[in-house]
Amino acid sequence: MPIESKDQNPMTPYQLPFPGEALDEIVIADAIPEDERLWVPQTDTVSFRPLCLNRSQGYWMNLLRVRQSGILSRHRHPQPVHGFVLKGSWHYLEHDWVAREGSYVFEAPGETHTLVVPDDVDEMITYFQVNGVMIYVDPYGSVQGYEDVFTKIDMCRKHYADVGLGEDYVDQFVR
Repeated sequence: MPIESKDQNPMTPYQLPFPGEALDEIVIADAIPEDERLWVPQTDTVSFRPLCLNRSQGYWMNLLRVRQSGILSRHRHPQPVHGFVLKGSWHYLEHDWVAREGSYVFEAPGETHTLVVPDDVDEMITYFQVNGVMIYVDPYGSVQGYEDVFTKIDMCRKHYADVGLGEDYVDQFVR
């Protein structure tokens, strides 16, 4: 319950300075861009659009775009992951549910799963918040590789330099 205020006009914005150490907010007006250069490719058919790369807390938020049906990856999460499907659908081989447009998905820490985009989906876009690391594994749990916020930043720097935006283009997403 807010403390009773003597403020006569609720439309008056906050009048004090923000804390000097506070980080700038991130506002991305065109999160699903028309400019293909903003999508960072991971394969010929898989790319991501960084939204927030939080190096101080070890998480990243991005749009994952897949433009071909099939198996994307088998991976494990030691931290929680949140997802919201914006376009298309996908599912995990290990579960009997399907994430469709408008679906929210919570992936619990310790979850290992294989992401599949169905044959009838030409393009899938999902907003993900990945905390910690994504560990790529084979069907028996043997580690094949990993991604974390730092590998994502490195991928972005290289890609944005290669497409002429400059490697520092990614800095606007880093906190």
